Amino acid sequence: MGQLMVTTTASDSDQYPVRFWAVEDLRGLDFDPFMAERLREEPIARVKLPHGEGHAWLVTRYEDVKFVTSDPRFSRQAVLGRPITRLAPHFIPLDEAVGFADPPEHTRLRKAVARSFTPASLERLRPRAERVAGELLDAMEREGPPADLMAHLNGPLPLAVISDLMGVPEEDLPRMARWTEVLLSAGHGREASDRAKAEMAAYFVEMLACKGAEPGPDLASELAAAIAKGDLSTEEAVAIALLIQASAAHAVRNNSSNMVYALLTHPHHLERLRREPGLLPQAIEELLRYIPHRNAVGLGRIAMEDVEVGGVLIRAGEVVHSSYLTANRDPSVFDHPDELDFDREHNPHLSFGHGPHFCLGSMLARLESEIILTSLIARFPDLRLAEPVEKIRWQRSALIRGPEHLPVAW
Repeated sequence: MGQLMVTTTASDSDQYPVRFWAVEDLRGLDFDPFMAERLREEPIARVKLPHGEGHAWLVTRYEDVKFVTSDPRFSRQAVLGRPITRLAPHFIPLDEAVGFADPPEHTRLRKAVARSFTPASLERLRPRAERVAGELLDAMEREGPPADLMAHLNGPLPLAVISDLMGVPEEDLPRMARWTEVLLSAGHGREASDRAKAEMAAYFVEMLACKGAEPGPDLASELAAAIAKGDLSTEEAVAIALLIQASAAHAVRNNSSNMVYALLTHPHHLERLRREPGLLPQAIEELLRYIPHRNAVGLGRIAMEDVEVGGVLIRAGEVVHSSYLTANRDPSVFDHPDELDFDREHNPHLSFGHGPHFCLGSMLARLESEIILTSLIARFPDLRLAEPVEKIRWQRSALIRGPEHLPVAW
């Protein structure tokens, strides 16, 4: 599958040839064949992605992915300033963001927002999120079928929930949606992405200054208080706000719509959830494991010393990318990994990451997915796709995969 490239940059180039990973747009929930082949035939491989320079190691097996993403000898901080090979023409986080930090700096930055993501804090969001979901579906029902769930529910609800948590007023949601869409795509080009990032950062600089003067019950006010106490710099707080706002809205938008699509294309699974609503939490975990929720891989790491991974020596200074998607399909951990199985009780998936960079918003994403699926299943017993699957458009050049539109009838 992978196109071979000639390289002389490493002594083991004959044993581990560099493969160009084009990362083509895929339809539906098709699993990337390049990823599947690496997991099956070359679980630790060397690859070059469409942007950046040089090549990187790609680690695909479950235990190897866990090792690389938790061992302190692999650094995120060391990526800064290096044009490493990657999917997007730009880096998503600002330089001061928690995504680039290693412990103990990472621990300090994460601590500043951890209180907003406790189970008790997130449960306080549930009543408003359920009310917003109900209002959105009321409007969709009044308009009648066919209706686009991306426009009516899966797009606006995650944006409203994270904006409510952050303290972004409703009138600014269209701007947030536009910035996020540009920022989390490889298709708009570096200039447009950098401009969106700069505009979004400027927005949060102003917002945090206002929250410092007039705090409210929101995450932006917590960040402003952390600045005032000297726990965070303004640049660090802005970087955290931007990353949480953009990532949470976009990731849940696409992951939740992928879940709906998976159920609508697996009607027996959907019918079972109608009969057994108590199965939903377990079903959500299996959907999280099964869905290929992103294209390619995220932010890489740099080996700070020679480290052996899965029998392969990765040398100091080399770039390593880890695939949570292939880890979730590792047959040594998951029986029949390519099947959607709601009876899968042992499901230690890595869809929210692993190690210090485990996703802070994992419980929020689960809560929103539960509200979306519960609302749809309860209200629309005959919910179905309004178009053949081959006519549904999927986002192109997206970093996080999802449908462009999701037309349904009932």
